[in-house]
Amino acid sequence: MGNVILIGFMGSGKTTVGLRLSYRLRRTVIDTDKEIEKEEKRTISDIFATDGEAYFRDRETDCLRRLLNGTTNQIISVGGGLPLREENRTLLGELGQVFYLCASAETIYERVKHDTSRPLLQGDDPKSKIERMIKERDDRYRAAADVVIDVNNKDFEQILCEIGEHVR
Repeated sequence: MGNVILIGFMGSGKTTVGLRLSYRLRRTVIDTDKEIEKEEKRTISDIFATDGEAYFRDRETDCLRRLLNGTTNQIISVGGGLPLREENRTLLGELGQVFYLCASAETIYERVKHDTSRPLLQGDDPKSKIERMIKERDDRYRAAADVVIDVNNKDFEQILCEIGEHVR
């Protein structure tokens, strides 16, 4: 299919890397979270608050199924929780080449500590929650990925070069 898919924990750089990679590879970028927000006509935070996480995760799976019908040579950035479902990991593999942008809990915390738009980080001690969630998710991210890119202590140019070395 020729799609390049970016997965990873929130704050790992998927959106920014996706945008920069789209210029480099001359491809459009699709962000599954933004697609879902457009379709639902509300924010992810509103979807979580009104209908819950399970409803949102179903929308993610629906979005992947739609992308499988005719989406080629795109950069696709997916929400941090999307690869958790086995079905979604299978769909990602069918959709294109999957890159896991792997970041430490410390890196993530520094990037998202002031971001109030992330529903899963609301509450006390977000850093501990990030550490726990990364431990829970890492194996599933790795299972979905064709290539793992360590993004810790790297600038975007270094990350883009690494991805470029692996794009089929």
